[in-house]
Amino acid sequence: MNITFEQPKIKESPNYLNIRYGWRSWLLTTDHKRIALLYLFSITAFFMIGGAFAVGMRLNLTSPNGLLFSPETYNKLFTMHGIIMIFFFLIPSIPAVLGNFLIPLMIGARDLAFPRINLLSWYLYIIGGIVAVAAVASGGVDTGWTFYAPFSTTYSNTHVIMTAVAVFVAGFSSILTGLNFIVTIHKMRAPGMTWFRLPLFVWSHYATSIIQVLGTPVVAITIVLLGLERLFHAGIFDPKLGGDPILFQHLFWFYSHPAVYIMILPGMGVISELVTCFSHKTVFGYGFVAFSSVAIAVLSFLVWGHHLFVSGQSMYAGLIFSLLSFMVAVPSAIKVFNWTATMYRGSISYDTPMLYAFGFIGLFTIGGLTGLFLATVAIDVHVTDTYFVVAHFHYTMVGGMVMAYLGGIHFWFPKITGRMYPEGWARFAALVVFVGFNLTFFPQFILGYLGMPRRYATYAPEFQSLNVLSSAGASILGVGYLIPMIYLAWAWNRGPRAPANPWGAKGLEWEKSPSPPPTFNFDEMPVVTENAYNYGAAPGATEAHG
Repeated sequence: MNITFEQPKIKESPNYLNIRYGWRSWLLTTDHKRIALLYLFSITAFFMIGGAFAVGMRLNLTSPNGLLFSPETYNKLFTMHGIIMIFFFLIPSIPAVLGNFLIPLMIGARDLAFPRINLLSWYLYIIGGIVAVAAVASGGVDTGWTFYAPFSTTYSNTHVIMTAVAVFVAGFSSILTGLNFIVTIHKMRAPGMTWFRLPLFVWSHYATSIIQVLGTPVVAITIVLLGLERLFHAGIFDPKLGGDPILFQHLFWFYSHPAVYIMILPGMGVISELVTCFSHKTVFGYGFVAFSSVAIAVLSFLVWGHHLFVSGQSMYAGLIFSLLSFMVAVPSAIKVFNWTATMYRGSISYDTPMLYAFGFIGLFTIGGLTGLFLATVAIDVHVTDTYFVVAHFHYTMVGGMVMAYLGGIHFWFPKITGRMYPEGWARFAALVVFVGFNLTFFPQFILGYLGMPRRYATYAPEFQSLNVLSSAGASILGVGYLIPMIYLAWAWNRGPRAPANPWGAKGLEWEKSPSPPPTFNFDEMPVVTENAYNYGAAPGATEAHG
């Protein structure tokens, strides 16, 4: 007679994922953690849409005469790629997903200051995204993501107004998120959580929120003016109607260069968390790293004119904007030096999040240094509107921001889901992303230096070999992005259960809240009694842990 005993099921403690079920509990939630997951799923969808446009572009550029698409269709591809990726992925990704989830946990709050406004910001984002996808389905837009006038206001025959409305609505989502973060950080910190005990992730989001609240209304007004001229022929930007097209560039870039720092500052906050945790060492120069975020936010509003070096602006204005553009690189350099100093003589663990941090530091440094080339007027006039600019932008935004985003997702995945992912696959994916990225975009520096202009569907035959190499690298990069989607989806349901603090990290979200957290984050109000990143004395020698 065989006797079998049924294994008792481990009862999961109540947390934000299992406290309520059903679509209403998600679509009407005011829990910042659930809203973060709504953003996570929707942002991932837009990333795949924007990536599909990139695939089409790279396939087309394998042939000098354009392999698949007409020049008109190619113009729509790079425009929609830029609009989807910038306004619906890069700008909201880290703040809306990781910022939403973590800021209350990091400062000891039960939720954000305005939970209903937080939910409203997601609905505005979704409405904007649906309108953008509708514009794509209706035939797309061909103005470039910058909407330069007077082409966008007078001459384009594509869906400019519909796309502009999508960006306009998404902008309000960004403003509300920034407003929520500012009030939360000011007013809802736990007892003992002084400004100089805040995690650097929170400092970077505070600086980002300032840019969102002050800068985004400018681009919203610019879009309104664009619509007025296109619909009612008001003479604002079109010279034939008495307007000034350079005015559009000033208004657009006054927001859109600070928007670059909306994208990268949260990534810098993630890297600060990863470097100190996996070096098992207190962050070097906490005050300098914190204030460098604020310095970037302030200086970002003073450098927009470097986008107009070849627009005919005053030579003296060009010199001033060049100098200011060099100055804004200083706070970023401070961060890189301090991360490096933090790792020095630390006990470094080469876990997947740290691999992404290494990738960020290397790729962002290349992107930043090539930005100095573009800030130099004498060089910029030769390489502006070439693939050199494309490569620089992607090294900063994709090599930087997306690396940080993936590093953050892997680092806080056990906190978000209560599960661990397969470490071997994760390390392999990080390597594939790094190799694929460099194969894709480094050849574009050479192409730009040799004079290949961007935004052209065709090119001279002597540029084909480097374009084929770039397209081959893009296929590797695409595989690198798909692998994490697969194993993280698997781990969400089937991964081994994670301990409350699998990395031995410091911070309220790891030390005072279980994984996954309960609905209101903490069973009792935490009291902060020590500085951030209190890892104690660093070991005397570097030791690698697998």
